[in-house]
Amino acid sequence: MIDWIQRWENGETGWHREVTNDKLVEFIDSLKLQAGGMVFVPLCGKSYDMIYLLKQGYKVIAVEMSALAIEAFFHENAIAYTVQKAEKFSVYNADNIRIFCGDYFDLDADHLSKVEAVYDRGSLIALPADLRVKYAQHSHTIIPSGCRVLLLTLHYPQSQIDGPPFSVSEAEVGSLFEGFECQQLQCFNDIKNEPKFQKAGVSFVEKATYCLHKK
Repeated sequence: MIDWIQRWENGETGWHREVTNDKLVEFIDSLKLQAGGMVFVPLCGKSYDMIYLLKQGYKVIAVEMSALAIEAFFHENAIAYTVQKAEKFSVYNADNIRIFCGDYFDLDADHLSKVEAVYDRGSLIALPADLRVKYAQHSHTIIPSGCRVLLLTLHYPQSQIDGPPFSVSEAEVGSLFEGFECQQLQCFNDIKNEPKFQKAGVSFVEKATYCLHKK
């Protein structure tokens, strides 16, 4: 089991980027958000993508296990916040953003009742196969009907290098999210921009973007 809290404490956060993900910018319209709509960001870390969503006029609700990551997000972006205890979570609140510090699987439908869309850049691919099944099932349970999900994945020969990030194929996405309408928006081999995979001799790294729609 990967200890994500320990990775944050050790500074082993190679997945974090200081810029907005270009696929979020390119495909955000697929979420069909209304002005002021609320976006759920699972396993958010200190993602700068949340700042992009706020700047577009959306509200953000997120969940993250590491208090260190959450506090770094607020401090690095100079956002004042308050913290309150609520059941199994510490809840960090600021203008138009709320981050639950705790276990994703402790969230329920009441927590996300106002969510209109989900943005998953690295959550699904951070999880091993058994947890991906649990994650997808829980996602379907807790997000409202009509919700759209912008999902980013990687697909590569898992036998050539171990995750995380883990390889998730188009077929697996369809199987995991069978309760959703699923559209692949883009898929391309981007091995040239993945030095870690090149060094390991990986044959290809397909980067895919999906829009899922909960029926």
